[in-house]
Amino acid sequence: MPPGKDAAEAIVPLICGTLEWLAFLVEKWYEKSVGGTVASNVIGARRYGRHQTVYFILGSVAVCHLLNDMMSSSLLPSIYPIFKALLHLNFAQIGLLALTYQLTASLLQPVVGLYTDHHPMPFSLPLGLASTLVGLLLLSIASTFHMVVFAAALAGVGSSVFHPESSRVARMASGGQYGLAQSLFQVGGNAGQAGGPLLIAFVVLSRGQSSIAWFSLIALLTIILLIPVSLWYRGRLVPKAAATQARAAKSPVSSAKVRWSIAVLVALIFSKHFYLASINNYLIFYLIDKFHLSVRAGQIHLFVFLASVAAGTFIGGPVGDRIGRKYVIWVSILGVLPFTLLLPHANLFWTTILTVIIGLVLASAFSAIIVYAQELVPGKVGMISGLFFGLAFGMGGLGAAVLGWLADLTSIRFVYNVCAYLPAIGLLTVFLPNLHEGQEQEHVAAADPSSEAVT
Repeated sequence: MPPGKDAAEAIVPLICGTLEWLAFLVEKWYEKSVGGTVASNVIGARRYGRHQTVYFILGSVAVCHLLNDMMSSSLLPSIYPIFKALLHLNFAQIGLLALTYQLTASLLQPVVGLYTDHHPMPFSLPLGLASTLVGLLLLSIASTFHMVVFAAALAGVGSSVFHPESSRVARMASGGQYGLAQSLFQVGGNAGQAGGPLLIAFVVLSRGQSSIAWFSLIALLTIILLIPVSLWYRGRLVPKAAATQARAAKSPVSSAKVRWSIAVLVALIFSKHFYLASINNYLIFYLIDKFHLSVRAGQIHLFVFLASVAAGTFIGGPVGDRIGRKYVIWVSILGVLPFTLLLPHANLFWTTILTVIIGLVLASAFSAIIVYAQELVPGKVGMISGLFFGLAFGMGGLGAAVLGWLADLTSIRFVYNVCAYLPAIGLLTVFLPNLHEGQEQEHVAAADPSSEAVT
């Protein structure tokens, strides 16, 4: 029997035996902690929740985003060197593994978002994490490349459900501070991506593949934490006619400008996430090749970069609320170009400094892009969130595959020289229209599309 199977068999009965009564316990805790019954809080949410920032919910989805991305987005890239050595994979196979996860996570996201725009499913959040849980258990016992790919796909399905729906919840709880809400939500995910490599470095690398099974307990915890969020979400549902009217809100610009602006935003997402793919998936290999670092030292450098990404994400949203999201997009994408051009020529010390600056500046764009797109297409929060989260995942996966193939043909150093020019695509920001976002927030708040229909 494979050693990982022992760990999996020890954990599966624990999860199956405790999930039901823990969920019941969490629901009772929620009713007591917020005062009164769930029914009374449903009424309160309808009356008062739409115009106030609900920090408890924002904090909950941020923490769940942290745990989700720690398990999936962060865990998988961090264990690529383990499976590369264990299964004798080449860079092209590593890229294919990353592509499978990213495409599974990305292609379903707009579909999930569009469907739940019209048919809300508050409890889809904990159900989606169940797929991630199963994927983690399979990773702990995988003995073939195909089994690893299948496990990665299951984790991708969980992310495809989690991201558009939790982004919707963050907007619902924003109280009109949409940039702040998206930043808090995003910083949770970035913190999870930063923490994952450390856990891998000090847990999985020392204990082996079977220890991945214990990450399924994090999935179980996330499922439990999402139950009160789903209850609150259910309380925010409004009559179908009101939600239909909200979805009918018009864009502040013409349809032609909307289509052109979405195309520009897609190009910016391509630039940002193709470059991030070179860091997230291949920084460790780059440091090993150029500076002869150990895998563990490389994991620590990856953690430092991902921590800077988390900080940049947190800064971008509130700044966009104050000065305008277009300005944040300008500075974030194009402003990072000098640093990416310097990175391939830096020594180890300056490589660390430059990766921190790159992560800090480049990451500030995503929250601004998401909210800018939501204001371009009001009434389609789920579809827009799913589209751009899906694009982010898909571009990251495509970038991982293409850059892995390029690294096999040339070298990992050549990849970093080519990717250094990607932020120049930020010049396209000049074609984005000014939305006068302060007035637009009032317009969107008056017809808040994030409060969904009861079907």
